[in-house]
Amino acid sequence: MSNTIGRLYKVTSFGESHGRCVGVVVDGCPAGHRLDSEHLQAELDRRRPGQSNVSTSRREEDRVEVLSGVFNGVTTGAPICMLVWNRDMDSTRYEEHRWTPRPGHANYTAEKRYGGHQDYRGGGRFSGRVTAGYVMAGALAKQVLAVTHGIEILGYTSQIGSHKAPDMSFDQVMSKTEMNPVRCPDPDTAREMEKEILKARDEGDSLGGTVKCMALNAPPGVGQPVFDTIEGDLAKALFSIPAVKAVEFGAGKALASMKGSESNDPYTVVGDRVETASNDMGGVLGGVSTGAAIEFTVTFKPTPSISKPQRTVDLKTLEETTIAVEGRHDPCIVPRAVPVVESVAAIVLLDHMMQRGHVGQVLGELGELHG
Repeated sequence: MSNTIGRLYKVTSFGESHGRCVGVVVDGCPAGHRLDSEHLQAELDRRRPGQSNVSTSRREEDRVEVLSGVFNGVTTGAPICMLVWNRDMDSTRYEEHRWTPRPGHANYTAEKRYGGHQDYRGGGRFSGRVTAGYVMAGALAKQVLAVTHGIEILGYTSQIGSHKAPDMSFDQVMSKTEMNPVRCPDPDTAREMEKEILKARDEGDSLGGTVKCMALNAPPGVGQPVFDTIEGDLAKALFSIPAVKAVEFGAGKALASMKGSESNDPYTVVGDRVETASNDMGGVLGGVSTGAAIEFTVTFKPTPSISKPQRTVDLKTLEETTIAVEGRHDPCIVPRAVPVVESVAAIVLLDHMMQRGHVGQVLGELGELHG
């Protein structure tokens, strides 16, 4: 497996869904950052299971433990190891379905890739549980980006099933996203989304949806063309989130039906800065940031674990059979995916900011700590 991402801000993910723990090692975090442990825990709490009636009933405290790389509350420049322990696991269902792969899951592909040696309980390394580590590394990256350049990364649920939120302003996203369990800033749409999720759950089914995300105040000129563009690295990292099936920047696929006169973002001067009057390109041109908000939309497939009968095969007998997946699963993972999307964006953006020299390896001298 390839478990590390980044060139200067390197993040290595470890752990399995039903193993002892999940976590990350961050190598390359600048020294001299005063770690905000309360913010780090708050970000994990946003992703934590069992937080509402639209998520899994699995109960995990997810209290982060920082094992290395921080001394007297300040990053030292050494690798930072962070983890949470797995406490509330029930692997019995996965033993029952060991040889009947769940449709929509990575059971079959993992079997072929690792010859049956993979940890199949709860999806193992392929489970959304591992994204707790993404959030730890991303929360740290968010802090460094905020204190060094005032960069904010905001995400929200923009669609679940048939319900789609209207376009939201930055202020709306910032002030209203956390006011409901589906993390949609529009209250009316949020209520309909919640109803649709609960209906699907009661029917033994699930729903997909989209998360919109924006990075504000990123400077122009960030990106490494032609193969290591900011878009390309963001997309690669976002596709590491289980269940992601599409990533669009700016107007995305709507650009196919637009004319150049409609899609081109005109340049204008605001004070002493060059800005764009619109942002259909999502803040990126030629794989390099324009200085506008970096905006993208991530599409998640419906949760594949559903209790409705589905066709599969018995891998031992090669006979067709059916399976109904019982257990504690999110009827829609989108609300809990919002902080994961934000975190992945922060990891990639900080790595690129460091490559451009916008963030150094040491943040201030002793007595001038950042954060």
